[in-house]
Amino acid sequence: MATLGVNIDHVATLRQARYRGTPDPARGEPNPSHAVHVAELAGAECITMHLREDRRHVNDRDVRVCRDLCRVKFNLEMGATDEMVGIAGGLRPHMSTLVPEGREEVTTEGGLDVAGQRDRLTGVVATLRDAGVSASAFIDADERQIRAAADAGFEWCEVHTGPYAEAFMGAGGDLRDPALAAALSRVAAAGRLIIELGMRFNAGHALNYANVRPIAALPGVEELHIGHSIVSRAVYTGLHEAVATMRALIAG
Repeated sequence: MATLGVNIDHVATLRQARYRGTPDPARGEPNPSHAVHVAELAGAECITMHLREDRRHVNDRDVRVCRDLCRVKFNLEMGATDEMVGIAGGLRPHMSTLVPEGREEVTTEGGLDVAGQRDRLTGVVATLRDAGVSASAFIDADERQIRAAADAGFEWCEVHTGPYAEAFMGAGGDLRDPALAAALSRVAAAGRLIIELGMRFNAGHALNYANVRPIAALPGVEELHIGHSIVSRAVYTGLHEAVATMRALIAG
């Protein structure tokens, strides 16, 4: 059964909507550190935070405090820059998921091009490993990228499920729809190859309460990383119930 990783970045996004530009926005509310314990108590097995180069929502203080508070797996999403690798080495998260970054994007769009920068990423993965940090690559469901991730030494691959989520919405959730069936098949095939090459299979991006079950049911998938949908529901139900409901859906 897949475990649930809760991305609490969007708690910080809510805070920054009100406190961006103030002398100390980290003292505003809601504080993502409060979300760590609530998510854990509701059944989250992993807490994810994305420290971006421009610190647009999560900041350095947030990740330090939340890493100290976290009693489950802590996953730091980050760009593969020298600065971020250095921060990960000092912070020592259990896992660092390397993602592409764009200054104008609202959220991460598209997978990391491991094949196009394999030599450099091999060095990044080795540096993280030496610091005791397991490295994961956020990649598209593409054979070339998966094989490059294996060659670079990644322990995990998180398959980008955005295309599947778009197909699910377009088909109204009808799994007999050819486009949706094909999108789900691509994620499944990517997962099989990841496992075959000796890596561990995660999935995430745009998963929600309607579309998560078919992904959670894929053979060998270990973790599902979900953020926006959970924090959005928490506005109405509270974070504990939002996390617990998602956890129950994944459990089937």
